[in-house]
Amino acid sequence: MSFDRLIKKIIETKNPTVVGLDPLVEYVPEYIRNDCFAKYGETLEGAAEAILVFNKSIIDEIYDIVPAIKPQAAYYEMLGYQGVRVLEETIRYAKSKGMFVMTDGKRNDIGATMTAYAKAHLGETVVGGNSIEAFGADALTVNGYLGTDGIEPLLEICEKKDKGIFVLAKTSNKSSGELQDQKIDGTPVYAIMGDMCEKWGSQQIGEYGYSCVGAVVGATYPEQLNELRERLPHTLFLVPGYGAQGGGAEGLAGAFDSRGLGAIVNSSRAVMCAYKKEECDEKDFAKAARREVIRMRDDITAYINMD
Repeated sequence: MSFDRLIKKIIETKNPTVVGLDPLVEYVPEYIRNDCFAKYGETLEGAAEAILVFNKSIIDEIYDIVPAIKPQAAYYEMLGYQGVRVLEETIRYAKSKGMFVMTDGKRNDIGATMTAYAKAHLGETVVGGNSIEAFGADALTVNGYLGTDGIEPLLEICEKKDKGIFVLAKTSNKSSGELQDQKIDGTPVYAIMGDMCEKWGSQQIGEYGYSCVGAVVGATYPEQLNELRERLPHTLFLVPGYGAQGGGAEGLAGAFDSRGLGAIVNSSRAVMCAYKKEECDEKDFAKAARREVIRMRDDITAYINMD
């Protein structure tokens, strides 16, 4: 099962974190930008190539100590087809290094359209007599607010292709409570969505007790993290909001089970831009990213038991 592979990587690295590769061109060191712009001009192609060099360099420095990456599709789509190519190449490169890859797309639709999303990001596209992976990620973030019709096509792909999904439940943004904290018969909407994750994943439980259906639960809401961990024993959490959005390591402890499993914590900008925070030589950017992920790992695991 897909999340068994992720959990094994977490145990192997003793590191329950994922690096979000959500790059803007301005995050890329100037010397890389200059090289790529010299070849391709100040074009979408030049920007995309700079981001690819940037991504690969970071992956080269972290793949042995971080179990997963999470590229956010929007940052690639804003560069047009050149950026989408870089998303695909980034996924392939990370997987060649043994990393688990989650595409952060927050896709949401029903019927044939959701089936197309599922095939694009997690499954295969049939071309003549061939079945070809378009992107080949291991997991995809999705919006479950269209209900079961939008999730069933993904469950079929998860079972056939050994993939996983993370469904938005209690997100890390400030206004999430406007809808997610509203109550239906006394139960918050985020908890109802969590219950649906448990139901959707009930037929695909892995060896660690977690299903193929995870939930996105923000680090910025530690009380809800604790509540949902107790409520959703079979649901793996993807936890955004650590660091830049204000979520602290101590408050994350409730996301994990007694084995130190059950959650994976995301950091994006703090890793990609670590060299700027350190004010080190920009050519040391990838090693600065490595130093930041080690700091993050040690910060988080100080509060959980992974022995």
